Amino acid sequence: MNKAQLIDAVADRIGSRTEAAVAVESVLDAVVRSVARGEAVSVTGFGTLLPKALPGRTARNPRTGGEMTVAPTRVVRFRPGTRFQDLVSGRRQMPESGNCIQKDPKTPVSSAVRP
Repeated sequence: MNKAQLIDAVADRIGSRTEAAVAVESVLDAVVRSVARGEAVSVTGFGTLLPKALPGRTARNPRTGGEMTVAPTRVVRFRPGTRFQDLVSGRRQMPESGNCIQKDPKTPVSSAVRP
């Protein structure tokens, strides 16, 4: 799924493609800005985007075989949430409708009368 398809999927739920585009763009912008500042972004049921600093190192140039220095850099790591991972792996059934990452409703408390 690309961004245009994501916008279309959101538009199907909220009714307006323009509003969906603004919503998707706003969410993605907020996520990118937070991770770029060094903050982790965690979405319950979906996962966590974490910035990670990689130290400089010595590597081997595959073309020449010589050693080269790789500068330190920052990368983004994604750690999927438990529910997301369960849906992808097949340990949990995808719901027919509704939100697939929403928490399960709590079981109702028994209405038995205590003596």
